[in-house]
Amino acid sequence: MPEGDTVYQAARRLHSALAGKVLTRSDLRVPKFATADLTGRAVLDVTPRGKHLLTRIEGGLTLHSHLRMDGSWKVYAPGQRWSGGPAHQIRAILGTADRTAVGYRLPVLELLRTADEHRAVGHLGPDLLGPDWDPDQARENLLRDPARPLGEALLDQRNLAGIGNVYKSELCFLLRATPWLPVGDLPAEHLAQLPVLAKKLLETNRDRPARNTTGRREQRLFVYGRAPRPCLRCGTPVRVADQGDGSRERPTYWCPACQPGPTPAPGAHARRPSRPRTTN
Repeated sequence: MPEGDTVYQAARRLHSALAGKVLTRSDLRVPKFATADLTGRAVLDVTPRGKHLLTRIEGGLTLHSHLRMDGSWKVYAPGQRWSGGPAHQIRAILGTADRTAVGYRLPVLELLRTADEHRAVGHLGPDLLGPDWDPDQARENLLRDPARPLGEALLDQRNLAGIGNVYKSELCFLLRATPWLPVGDLPAEHLAQLPVLAKKLLETNRDRPARNTTGRREQRLFVYGRAPRPCLRCGTPVRVADQGDGSRERPTYWCPACQPGPTPAPGAHARRPSRPRTTN
């Protein structure tokens, strides 16, 4: 599941493969930009911003992409078989003399002027893995709506950028609060700890191939994907339910014993416990 650490790793792979090299192949398979030709231009850098990727290209252009749930960028050497999915799922191809980057299932792909990047990412809060990280601003953003459930506030990229469903559930567990607890009801010491803990989790995992929040090899996550298995802290069965307005799948995991606070009514937003698409 792409979250801030996953996007950071994707940006690093793309930057290593493309930056400083001239594009010899360019194919954007979205109607609005299908005729755009970037060949002959050098890639300047690939920068992550929260869950967004900004590929900056010579001539003042930026290719903006977002992975959301299922998108990915793969990098291939000449002659290597492309294995990211069927051809009809390819949305972008950027090739140089020795590497080809292929974007699969990208729900967001747009070419814009680099000077206009704010149109794509200007709404984002401080980036947990970026140079603009500001824990005080992140905390202030979260408290703008003190009645909002903590889990929803953490997912709102306008508050702080980089957290998705996995880190939402794990952070709430570590803070000993249910994801439905209003932000304003979080104890002051936990609220002060939240931005620091969130940054620590993402920084620790940005260089790991497999996400880990527990420090254990066998059980890498505290609650996410673990329902109805026992809580690693107290042994109570972990629960799962959807959170939000229902417009997207937001599987939310918590321990009903370790995490005091509001929870969904029995049967409301209930999900059948299952293994998530990815837990790393």
